[in-house]
Amino acid sequence: MRRILILNGPNLNLLGTRQPEVYGATTLSDIEAMCRTHAETCGVTVDFSQSNHEGVLIDSIHAARGKQDGIILNAGALTHTSIALMDAISSAEVPVVELHLSNIHARESFRHKSWIAPVAVGQICGFGARGYVLAMDALLGHLEAAK
Repeated sequence: MRRILILNGPNLNLLGTRQPEVYGATTLSDIEAMCRTHAETCGVTVDFSQSNHEGVLIDSIHAARGKQDGIILNAGALTHTSIALMDAISSAEVPVVELHLSNIHARESFRHKSWIAPVAVGQICGFGARGYVLAMDALLGHLEAAK
């Protein structure tokens, strides 16, 4: 059975209350439940984690090597600042789908640059909480094609 790590970065623990006009009213717990339900229909196992600390995210990416078949990463604002996350993804050799609830390309210009994109297999943004299910399907499609 395939294993997917769904990894969430800074401030995503506040989903549902933090800027609902941008990020929606769905909580991170709601998203986790939605992902677990979808994982059951796809026959995969999901591990879910969130941290506000860059080093913890890096450690999670490192720990995924050899244990996870892929990662869905919503790195939040660290997407636009963290070369260390980019290096961790390159080093772990686990396929990553970059995910954002909002369309980062339609927001402030500093959000247009992603340090994750160059090392990700793809990027999904702008579909709100539904983006997590889309990212799961995209990652599973990538894994199937890579067999």
